[in-house]
Amino acid sequence: MEENRPIRWAVLGTGVIANEMAAALQAMGRTLDAVGNRTYEKAVAFADKYGVKKVYTDYHEMFTDPDIDVIYLTTPHNTHMAYLEQALSHGKHVLCEKSITLNSEELDRAAKLAEENHVVLAEAMTIYHMPLYRALRERVASGALGKVNLIQLNFGSFKDYDMSNRFFNRNLAGGAMLDIGVYALSLARLFLDSNPDQVKSFVRKAPTGVDESAVLVMTNREGQLVSAALSLHSKQPKRAVISCERGYIEIMEYPRAEEAVLVDAATGSREVLRAGSTASALVYELEDMEKAVRGEGDMLLPYTMDVMALMTALRREWGVVYPEEEA
Repeated sequence: MEENRPIRWAVLGTGVIANEMAAALQAMGRTLDAVGNRTYEKAVAFADKYGVKKVYTDYHEMFTDPDIDVIYLTTPHNTHMAYLEQALSHGKHVLCEKSITLNSEELDRAAKLAEENHVVLAEAMTIYHMPLYRALRERVASGALGKVNLIQLNFGSFKDYDMSNRFFNRNLAGGAMLDIGVYALSLARLFLDSNPDQVKSFVRKAPTGVDESAVLVMTNREGQLVSAALSLHSKQPKRAVISCERGYIEIMEYPRAEEAVLVDAATGSREVLRAGSTASALVYELEDMEKAVRGEGDMLLPYTMDVMALMTALRREWGVVYPEEEA
């Protein structure tokens, strides 16, 4: 790739995230290069809205388009693997919405394809790219707070039992783990010394058989503990508490957080740490992806693989299996 030319992006899908992605490129002073969608008319309307230069009559064309460098996949979880295989096999870098795949076996295959074709594969996990988390990891790494001992996470929303929507639809890989658990576990992994190797859980299932709510407790070889409460049928704050030897960090709305409160254990004094902007979450994500494509950054794929390993093991323990996994 020529060092100074802009990286050329295509997006597959025209939903909420695709709209945020196109707006983020505009905020970066750029225009999305191409869009594809199963419904051509929706792709045309999307292109008109954002000034996109190319609309594919057959969205599969983006996988072989020589004028595209990176594809952002924004389609449902259960479609990701088929598209990843096509994109990576044709030498496209891929940023893929979470959850990146259904299970670890799929992700292992995708990672191998990316390595074989010398391209970047990454999950679009906002937590890994928000400036706040860079600042917090630096603070923890400095030793000022002491060792991370315990991480507590909540994420819950109330969704009606409409079994036709994706949240509870087994045929669309519904369930709390892949939809919201991925955020909680990704944040935990960011501050743990190693991936948990002991996990206990309780789950409540929706009438469709997918996981509606779950409580998780885990630990790793360093003895760090994690607890997480997840639900698609009970409202909770998106709250994270990272407890260390000499204080704790509290973060609200943690998927796209711009502010954290650090509390000193000895004095009770509170420091508010601010970095970045919630509104710019996708800008940070796209900027980091472009750095990685140019060989100047890291999208933390090993952490993504660790999180996927936990989610895969938990779903199998619960007996939550999707049609694609039954073949």
